[in-house]
Amino acid sequence: MMIEEAIKTAIEYETRIRDIYRDAAKKVSDPVGKKFFKMLGDDEQFHIEYLKDRLIRWEKTGKLYAENLKTTIPSVELIRRSTAKIKAQMSKKDLSREKVILSRALKAEVETSNFYKKMVNELPDHCQKMFARFLEIEENHIAAVQAELDYITHTGYWFDFKEFDMEEL
Repeated sequence: MMIEEAIKTAIEYETRIRDIYRDAAKKVSDPVGKKFFKMLGDDEQFHIEYLKDRLIRWEKTGKLYAENLKTTIPSVELIRRSTAKIKAQMSKKDLSREKVILSRALKAEVETSNFYKKMVNELPDHCQKMFARFLEIEENHIAAVQAELDYITHTGYWFDFKEFDMEEL
């Protein structure tokens, strides 16, 4: 895949995920859920703007500039500490809508992450840095979405920590 095509494809992936999060922020009634989805949507919008800028630069210069790509999503460890505070509140609510949305978001994040992995493996060395950073960020998104989904589906895990043991029940 050529660099220009890779960037355009990345924009398509990021746009799809952004739209999922923006739609979710409108649909959920829980303020914490709204904030979570808005934050992820805003992060994806920043990715789109970043990629569009890289595309314009590529078209003008034939060079790929991979300046530091930042994210507004906190680390998984910080999310872990913050969500522990709202754990009791979440268990008392009907979160079926959120389950569907999170499942859809997780699927899109995994597909996007797989695309970035492919770009890191296939593109020339000088182009891998930008896609490697996107891969790192998307994997953090996957971890955050999966953790939320695991908790609200009561799988017994919360951020990969076992909450209960079926043998003890």
